[in-house]
Parts: sequence; C-alpha cells; structure tokens
Amino acid sequence: MFVGEYSHTIDTKGRLIIPAKFREVLGETFVVTKGLDGCLFVYPDQEWRAFEMKLQTLPLTNRDARQFTRFFLAGAASCVVDKQGRILLPQVLRDFAELEKDVVLVGVASRVEIWSRKRWDECMEAYDGNMDEVADKMASLGFSI
Repeated sequence: MFVGEYSHTIDTKGRLIIPAKFREVLGETFVVTKGLDGCLFVYPDQEWRAFEMKLQTLPLTNRDARQFTRFFLAGAASCVVDKQGRILLPQVLRDFAELEKDVVLVGVASRVEIWSRKRWDECMEAYDGNMDEVADKMASLGFSI
C-alpha cells in the first residue's frame, strides 16, 4: 500500500526521483498514465494489468467507455528506474500534468499520484475547511469512519 507525501524536482531532461519507499512496492518497472484531477497515476505492473482488465470489460459500443479507455491507455508509458532511482517522464505526460520543476508524489493506496506543486497546493486548499462536507458525501457511498 502506498502512503505519504514527498516533494521532489524534475530535472531539465524530464527525470524524476521516485522515493525509495515507493520503489520498494513499484519495483524496477511500472506504468505512468494520465490521471484524474490533472495529476499522473503510477501503477505497479500487477495493479496496471488489473486496471487494464477492468477497462476491457467496458462496452465498445458506449462512447463514454471508449473515451474513458482512450484517456488512460493512450498516454500510458512503461517506466524503468535507473541506478539513481529516477524515471524519465514522457513529455506528453509532463505537459498533461503541467509538471515543470517542483512536484509532489502522493501515496494513494494502490497507486502513486504525481502532481505539480502548484496544482497539489490548490487541491489541498480547496479541501481545507470542508472535509466534514466531504466526509458526509463519503458516508453516502457507504464509507464511515
């Protein structure tokens, strides 16, 4: 399980250090793809295969299902960790998530999210003060604390 928040920088060549705690679970290769909320999703290979299988169950005749599948698969890239613990993020993914220099890597249970520092701060500020409201909505989904 992935937990925690780590701040790092992307170098001029587009390389990003993956925190050692995350590398222990991710392994030497894993998949990075476009995520929701303007971040990138990072999946260990096994989790990615399970996600792909779920996508394959969506009906090809449904326009939203096709678009949803394209969104995640078209930008997906298999990444390999180098000897310094870095990966090379493809330009298309950096552009999508507006990753320039300062980034935040966040552990979110079965995946890691990569955020631009600016977007992460904006996301956290949006939730500050209304987590009680969010918690109420989660209860309607069957989740309680």
